[in-house]
Amino acid sequence: MNNNRYNFILEKLSMSKFRSSFKLKENDRKYIKDKGIAKIKEDAYDFISKRLASTNIPNDGKQTPMKGHPVFIAQHATATCCRKCLYKWHKISQNKELTLEEQDYIVNLIMFWLEKQMK
Repeated sequence: MNNNRYNFILEKLSMSKFRSSFKLKENDRKYIKDKGIAKIKEDAYDFISKRLASTNIPNDGKQTPMKGHPVFIAQHATATCCRKCLYKWHKISQNKELTLEEQDYIVNLIMFWLEKQMK
């Protein structure tokens, strides 16, 4: 994980009133502690591969709930919630399937944000 890169991105995102409004709630923290960070990372890979990775997403912009799992909160905080946000904030093209490298980047950014929130 490139912490400098992730810190730079989170700094940019912190200037957005919307993105900076997302924080883990106590029940999210408990869920992470109960399930373990490895399970949360596994869930993140699952969500990204199923909800973001394909070329055409019929419900793009609405595929990530605002609650229900800590990864969902992190996706909104890190602008990895939909292909439009991935393009706007991370310059990841909307009109192609995500590479494994791009999926790794997204998951690692989500995990970096979650770990900062857990401190």
